[in-house]
Order: sequence, then C-alpha cells, then structure tokens
Amino acid sequence: MLFTNAYSQDKDIPKELYTASGIPDSLKEDANSVLRYRTEDDVIKGPGKQITKIHSIVTILNEKAKGKAGISLPYNRKFSTVSSFEMRVYDANGKLLQKYHKSDMYEHAAVDDESIVTDDRVMAIGYNVVNYPTTVEMIYEIDDNSLIDLGGWDIQKPDQSVQSSSCHLAISSDAGFRYLNKNTSVKPEKTNTDKTDNYTWQVSNLKAFKLEDGAVPWRVLPVIEFSQNKFEYYGIPGDISNWQSYGSWVYGLNKDVCTLSPQRIEEIKKMTDSIKSDKQKAKFLYEYMQKSMRYVSISLGIGGFKPFDANFVDQKKYGDCKALSNYMYALLKAVNIPSYWAVIQRGVNGYASDKDFPFNSFNHEILCVPFKGDTTWLECTGNNQPFGTLDESTHNRNALLITEDGGKLINTPKSKATDNQFNTQVHIQLQADGGAKAEIKILSTGEYRLEYIESEANKLDDQKQSLLQDLDIKQPSAFDFKSGKDANGVKELDLDLDYDKFCDVMAGDKQFYRPLAFKLWDATVPILEKRKTDYYWDYPRQKSCVTTIDLPAGFEVETMPANASLKFTYGNYEVNYVYNKDKNQVVSTAKFVLTNQVIPAANYTEMQQYMDNVAKAQNKKLVIRKKA
Repeated sequence: MLFTNAYSQDKDIPKELYTASGIPDSLKEDANSVLRYRTEDDVIKGPGKQITKIHSIVTILNEKAKGKAGISLPYNRKFSTVSSFEMRVYDANGKLLQKYHKSDMYEHAAVDDESIVTDDRVMAIGYNVVNYPTTVEMIYEIDDNSLIDLGGWDIQKPDQSVQSSSCHLAISSDAGFRYLNKNTSVKPEKTNTDKTDNYTWQVSNLKAFKLEDGAVPWRVLPVIEFSQNKFEYYGIPGDISNWQSYGSWVYGLNKDVCTLSPQRIEEIKKMTDSIKSDKQKAKFLYEYMQKSMRYVSISLGIGGFKPFDANFVDQKKYGDCKALSNYMYALLKAVNIPSYWAVIQRGVNGYASDKDFPFNSFNHEILCVPFKGDTTWLECTGNNQPFGTLDESTHNRNALLITEDGGKLINTPKSKATDNQFNTQVHIQLQADGGAKAEIKILSTGEYRLEYIESEANKLDDQKQSLLQDLDIKQPSAFDFKSGKDANGVKELDLDLDYDKFCDVMAGDKQFYRPLAFKLWDATVPILEKRKTDYYWDYPRQKSCVTTIDLPAGFEVETMPANASLKFTYGNYEVNYVYNKDKNQVVSTAKFVLTNQVIPAANYTEMQQYMDNVAKAQNKKLVIRKKA
C-alpha cells in the first residue's frame, strides 16, 4: 500500500518543477544541472528479488551536463526486465518538446573494452539538447530476480544540486536489512506494516557539490548502500550477513573447478622438479602462466562469478581474471603450494570495503600465496606484471580472501615510492650556434615500466608524441628512440634528439639555456583558500636524473643555476650543479620523491607551494659565454 501510494502521488508534481524559472538561485551556483524531483521506490520481494520504480526530473543548465538527457539501463534477459520506460523533454518554460517510450530505446549487449561475450544487456536512449536550459523527465520500472546486494541510493552527483529527492524501501522484517551511510548523516523514517519494514529517506535544497581536483568520488559523494542477509544469484542462494559467509559462497563456486587432470599434474611436477624453493617454483609457474595465457572476459550465466574449469583454461589458453587466478591456483596446487583466491575492488584509488558492512563491491580477482613470513600477491591478468607485485589498481585496499573456512578481509600491500622509479641519464652536447644533440637513457620500474611497455602497442608516431608531451621535451628537429631490454622488472628506453635551436636566448657572446633535456617533475596544483578533501595521486614515486652537458669549444660558464633542496611532509626535491673546467662540462644531479599518494587536505597548501618551488627550481638558467 505504501509503495503504491508513494508512486501515485507523482501525478501531483507542481508545474514549476518543469520550468527553469522555478529553480531557486541558491541551487544554480556551481551547478551544471539541477535534480528538481526524484522518487525511488524499492520493494524487496525476497532474497535476490527486487522491483525498483524511479521518477526523476532534471533541468540541464549547460552543455557540461548534456549527458543527463539520456540513460542506459542494464538488465539481463534471464533474470531482469525493464518493465516500463517513458522520457519527456521540456523547454525552459515547461513546454513539452519530445516524448519517448520503451519501444524507442536502443537495446544492445553490455560489451566493454574487456568483455567479448556476456549475458548482460543495455537499453539506452538519448536526446540531443540544442537549447539550454532543458528539462528531462524519466519514469521507469526495473524488475530484478538475481541480486547479491540491493544497490543503494546515490543522493547527489558532482556539479548537480538537488531540489527534492526521496528513496523508499519496503522489505520483510526478518530479512536482516542493513544500510550504510557514506559521506552523509541523513536518517530514514521507519514504519512497520504487516511484517514489512518501510524506510523513507528524504533530502532537499542541496547545493551543488563541485569535486575538487585530485579528489576521489567515493570519499566525498553522499551515498547510502543497502544489503540484506540472504541473497540469490542465478538461482544459487547465499548469505552475506558477514564476510565469512559470503566467502563461503564464493568458495563453493570455485571448489569443483580448481584441479587439473592427473596427467597434467604430473607434467607440472616434472617442470618444477629441479627448482628447490617453493617461492622459486611459484615464480616459474607464474611466468609460465603469463607466457601461455591471454586475458579474455566472458561472462555468461553464473560465469560472472564462477570461473572456468582450470582444465578448460589449460586447453584453450585464455580466461578472465577469475579463470586465470583459478588456473594459477591449480598450478600451485599441483606442486603442493597453498594459495587463496582474493576478490577485490579494482581501480586507481579504488573503493575500500567496510569491515563492518558486508557488501559486494568487488569487480576483480587476484591470488594470495602465503609463504612463511612472506605473503606474495599475484596479479594473474597482466602478462607484463613482475612476480609478486600488484599494480596501482589493487594496491592498498581491502581484499576478501576465499578460504575453506570462508572469507577473510585483509589489506593488500601499500605501494612505496621505490616501487615506481624513473631514473635517467642524459648527455647534452651544446653547439656554438645554439643547437644541440641530446641522448636520454630511461630506466623505469613499477607503474612507469608498465606505461612504457603498454605504449609499445601504439603507432610509432603516437609513441614519439607521447614521450615529448609526458616529459615536457622541447620540440626537436629530429627525434629517434628505441625500446631497450626489459629484465628484472626494469624497462630501458633510449632517446636521441637533435636541435637546430636548443638555446633559449642568445645575446652578444652569451647563450642562456634551461640546463635540462626535460623536466623531472612538471605537475603543479592550483592555489586554494581552503582545501576540503584529500588529494589523490595515482601512486607514490621516485624520479632521478643525472645530466652531463658538454659546452661548445671556446665557451665557458658565466652563471650556474642555483642548487636547490626542497622538502614537504610527503616528499622532497634536490638538484645540484657542478662545473668541471678541465672537461668543460656541467653535471647536474636531480631527484624528486613523492612518498605518499594520498595528501591530507590539511597539507594541500604545503604541497602546492612545494610543487611551485620545484617548477621554479627547474626554470633556472645556465649562462655560457665565449672565452675572451
């Protein structure tokens, strides 16, 4: 009754909510769109079964929010249905411009860059906004019969103010319903009717939230997550009342597909017979897996959670993250090395699971090998990932270990500056006419190494342009480079550059140079009166450069750039210059270190001043002159 009544009231929406003039001035500030009205009604029919009805009215103020004039609704043909859909578009005065129905929507497979086969589908539609402001109204219903979680209420999006929004949820009183407030303190009104609990949350007149540069959305945007104890996914019941029980459900999906055939086990044992330590055996098998397999995402049926059988992967030589992690598990199992599957939220500065709120936020699987006194993590989807390392997308967050005893939430390693090194040696030969030749040797590890390896798939011209831009190299007249060896986690790259004009300024017998082939660090951040949120870099890092500059014959140094030693709480920069008169060379040694990827808001101004000072230090000039 509550569900029906709440939805029927939508007929009485005030007309001013369809007109741009009805927007309070306070809600226009920093807003690209305004959520004028929104109701969400969720009826939980049982474990994994939910009906969701949504009615929203959004006024789009400018081109930055034009994406709000469309929607993509995911569904699955077997277990979910977009029961109804209607979209209406109005001009600034509330006049109806266009009307769409479900039959007008475009339906296609939910295929991304990594998925080639999936049961998931998308129904989508969009309106091409010509004039602003434009108001878009949507009314739709989705019926789901296969869910692990109940989703949640996304209260506010970036750069969008909220005039009025509510969420109502009806669920059986014995379902073990739970909710988690994130970045909000809004509380629900709760009532009970016929053993059904009804929760209603409401907000109004929320000013637009402009996401600060370097902030991560999940740390700042208001969201309420929903969950119930029991669930059913693709007909398989489970329990997510605690992490242990959810891990047991995942373990049940894996336990019958993680053993290779007896014949293959004997072959694996023979391959590793001569290797003495378990860790070296694991390294051998990991690199064997990397050379033999390729990543392919295929999500059919419960395959979105259940991996392919290890024997299938062994024969076909491909699999997704679950399948490859499971195959690696089977390889280690064949030589009696225990390991654990681990599900995790993948993404740079990704979401951290709450130990007190079991909720399926995971989208990736890796492997954990607990050697004595040395826990080793394996990323099984990256053919270029060194043994025992994780990349920036899975560092420093919670992972759920899947064991025979259920799930255990633990942290993955935190990335260190020394894990991601960019070390260079530069030789610059200056010419009397202001030209120069430069040779740059780059030795990279960690994320820098992966970036250079992945770039090799690009066209040669694109690689060259990327190097010039990323390193802030002055445009050369001729440029060549070659990709060097990749050994022991260190990737080499060699650049050769010719310049008709490398000199910045020539005045009489003097020449002024920036004494660098490139800037070791060129990022700065804007000045803010008060930073509200933490600043996130992709990863901590360490960069160094030794530059040798040969002066032209007949020239000498008049002015050397000043040495610098700069520090802030989470990093330091040093550069020193030495002039060798005998060799007529200037040698500089520079080093930049960022020790932490998350900079607290309280340290933002300190970081901003530090970055500016680093930029200034790199702009100091070397002045040379002709000898008398």
